[in-house]
Amino acid sequence: MMVPYFIEVGLFQLAFLLVYELLLKKETFFQANRWYLLIMPVLGFLLPLLEFESLQGLLPVEPIAVLPEVWLEPEAATPTLQQARAVNWGLLIYLLGVLVSLGVLIGKYLSLRKLFKGTSFETGFQPRIIRVPDSRVACTFLGTILLGEKLDQEEKNHILRHEMVHVRQRHSLDLIWFELLKILCWFNPLIYLFQRRLSELHEFIADSQAVKSVSKQEYFQQLLNTAFGTKDISFINQFFNHSLIKKRIIMLQKKSKAIAKAKYLLLIPLLGSMLIYASCSTDADPEVVQPEAATTSVIEVEKSSSAESDGIPFGVIEDVPVFPGCEDLASNEEKKDCMAKGIETMVNRHFNTDVAKNAGLTGLHRIYVQFEITEKGQVKIMGARAPHPDLEQEAIRVVSELPDMQPGKQKGENVAVLYSLPIVLRVAE
Repeated sequence: MMVPYFIEVGLFQLAFLLVYELLLKKETFFQANRWYLLIMPVLGFLLPLLEFESLQGLLPVEPIAVLPEVWLEPEAATPTLQQARAVNWGLLIYLLGVLVSLGVLIGKYLSLRKLFKGTSFETGFQPRIIRVPDSRVACTFLGTILLGEKLDQEEKNHILRHEMVHVRQRHSLDLIWFELLKILCWFNPLIYLFQRRLSELHEFIADSQAVKSVSKQEYFQQLLNTAFGTKDISFINQFFNHSLIKKRIIMLQKKSKAIAKAKYLLLIPLLGSMLIYASCSTDADPEVVQPEAATTSVIEVEKSSSAESDGIPFGVIEDVPVFPGCEDLASNEEKKDCMAKGIETMVNRHFNTDVAKNAGLTGLHRIYVQFEITEKGQVKIMGARAPHPDLEQEAIRVVSELPDMQPGKQKGENVAVLYSLPIVLRVAE
């Protein structure tokens, strides 16, 4: 279940990032853009978890309800253990990535600590200022400003105006937040891009505030005249970054028109589309339906379907069909679970596994049967697919023996509902 979730997260975050790149990045609404870059990645994680029933009817949904796989033969327990091992390997790889990312962050912090070994001195400013011996470094981390001793006094005054903005607006906290996201989501490249854009924006914000106390001409001249390097530490605000100087000068000369704020209104339809997608793509019963089986079975069965059905989409049906013995259950979820267990019991009881042996088959085989519960509650076979015709016929025979059920209802009317049943047969060597 986690893989589809992270795919949705990536798609949503990519959409938010594209909106910023195409519409907002060149605007001078710096504080609004700062909040945008902070909030949207988190919103990308939350939106796939949201589900509103009122939105589920707005998009076409899957018309077939995919039942859980029915495993036949005692040996079928072995693949389940193999699947568990695969999940464990995935978890191990994830945790290894987390540890590596944490180690990278610790390495960056240790590099920063070396700069903190300079001589600190007090000024009239609130933050602590540290002199870095034999260096022209200039950067900010939390409430500390680091200045290289090789800087002349004019440069220091110029830099302090800029760096004080980083301190007052707590820009370091923004970057640290992304460092934590990078540890947890080390595999998501969009988090790194969001942090990079936010770091650029911090410089635009600091420039726009610092230039209020000095002429733009003088500020531009200082940017062009001063050039020095510092270590690439992603959670500190660096005064000089050669690739950013041109962008900073351009942004200082711009002022966006108020009408450009209307671009933010485009988020309304975008968020609405995401909510509809999240609501409609979430299966009505995630604990019962197995996504991997669903994808395969629906495709395979449809290839062999010989009949058409006008059944109601399962994802929006008001009252699901009811298997005999499940009538007293209250919710659709309970009734679906009860039906799945009833069908599993019948298939295990009636499926003749000797069919596979007689056909000379060994190993693991998957069979898919598509059937419809009609408006009268009868079971109607729509098609089947298996690696051998004898298995298809046996699966059709067994499913045909399912009892009549209470039909599904939509707006008080009986409706037909489509189902797909995956059967997994393991034949010993």
